[in-house]
Amino acid sequence: MTRPRSSLVSLSDTPWYHVVNRCVRRAFLCGQDSATGQNFDHRRGWIETRIRELASVFTIDVAAYAVMSNHYHVVLRVDADRAQALSDDAVLRRWTQLFTGPQLVQRYLSEARGQMGQAECDKVAEFAALYRSRLHDLSWFMRVLNESIARQANAEDDCTGRFWEGRFKSQALLDEQALLAAMAYVDLNPIRAGMAESLQGSEHTSIKARLDDLQGQPFVPVLAPVVVPLSAEQAASDLTEAAKVTEENALCPSLVLPSLLPEAELAALPEAPLMPFDVTSRFEQAIPFGLQEYIELVDTMGHAVHPTKRGVMPATTPPILTRLGMDAEGFINAADHFFKDFASAVGTPAKLIEIAAQRQQRALRGLAAAKKVFERKAA
Repeated sequence: MTRPRSSLVSLSDTPWYHVVNRCVRRAFLCGQDSATGQNFDHRRGWIETRIRELASVFTIDVAAYAVMSNHYHVVLRVDADRAQALSDDAVLRRWTQLFTGPQLVQRYLSEARGQMGQAECDKVAEFAALYRSRLHDLSWFMRVLNESIARQANAEDDCTGRFWEGRFKSQALLDEQALLAAMAYVDLNPIRAGMAESLQGSEHTSIKARLDDLQGQPFVPVLAPVVVPLSAEQAASDLTEAAKVTEENALCPSLVLPSLLPEAELAALPEAPLMPFDVTSRFEQAIPFGLQEYIELVDTMGHAVHPTKRGVMPATTPPILTRLGMDAEGFINAADHFFKDFASAVGTPAKLIEIAAQRQQRALRGLAAAKKVFERKAA
């Protein structure tokens, strides 16, 4: 049964989430379409770039991602505390990088602010509170990402209609073990799909971006061409890619639903860096592992699950798995069907039982898989 997003994304449980979204009918709208011969690989670069751009606006950090031919994966950390610490001005300036905002907000951010009365400033403060809540809202991050990519693709194809299959799927990552498994699963996607034979050759993934950075090669954004829609109908159809919201209407009934700024303005967004690693686990806004040990793990497991070497075990267990008490064989097997084995949450058996009790459920799917992956077998 489909559960409401509010029960799946609970920041009191964890700030870490694995999300995935597929193209409509799982078509190859971002890769090589074998049926038509058309190639849309450049759109993978659009998605990768937009993910990193939006991380500079939202207080949501990117730990890992992989953009495939007909879907993409992202591992994110939602930072509500950072959003709450932003001033009203900072919130409004961030939000208006994506949306025009009501006229009252535009006046407040201009030289006309000094001419505004107290009642108008109080109303702007209400808008700031609303936008602050959206800056750490996973659904809003995904709405902007999906809508902007759909708009770019529809403009390129000179068509209308849906680009994404439906609402995104999400998994709560409840502990370090779950985070490690999800990140490795995401970074290994192209290798498991036979699209790449090495981490360095895994285009449009976070692991390649990190390896490039270590070699002094900066991230190069891939921007969509700015195309003006041919009709008002085509422009309006872009709004169908996301759920409609009415908060602005409640604050000011004369307002219409918010719509994204033109692509020419969105393309000016800066790209945020990927989350850093911190093996000491003392820095909350960092991934709690060492970068080198993570690269070693992904490289080892990439060779172990390569299509021509499936089932081959590494000669030694990577140190990071030993430290976290995880089983190497179970970890490799999980990398093949991570989303099928787990449902809305991923974690050690104890964590899954705890979250099931909080949600008043008998159990969460994935308990058997968790025992195989997150509990090391006795020697």
